[in-house]
Amino acid sequence: MKQMTIYYGSTTGTCETLASMIANALGIGSENVHNVTDMTKETLEGSDMLILGSSTWGCGDLQDDWYDGVEILKKADLAGKPVALFACGDGESYGDTFCEAMTHLKDALADSGCTFIGSVPAEGYNFTGSTAVEGGHFIGLALDDVNESDKSEERIANWAKQILSETA
Repeated sequence: MKQMTIYYGSTTGTCETLASMIANALGIGSENVHNVTDMTKETLEGSDMLILGSSTWGCGDLQDDWYDGVEILKKADLAGKPVALFACGDGESYGDTFCEAMTHLKDALADSGCTFIGSVPAEGYNFTGSTAVEGGHFIGLALDDVNESDKSEERIANWAKQILSETA
């Protein structure tokens, strides 16, 4: 199995908890789950696959720690490396910018040479709009642990199966 590394940005602890749930579903040990503040160009380049997650703030903004992380992403050579994205958001209060933190991460990786995996159909989510939706699919796993926490475990389990099949 490829070495998968998760980097997350979390202010209130929700995204950190979701990152741990994703790690468990994928069989990733806690030694490969890190806060984005611990990310370096070398650790990015040394991983076989990356899973990057952020909580979404305000009108679709990244979690604060990711702003320095984005600069590191832009400097890393990730040619051919699979990258999966996830974000958490509030589909009822911020339904028009739901989980848009993923868009910022994808944009930061535009010139990295990575390959994006793990898109998820947008149907079944309660939101009104998002730049993180392309062709009817979220560009990664969207999680609303505020209003749809009862769906998070199943969404993560299904996404983990998808990620493992896409990287087999």
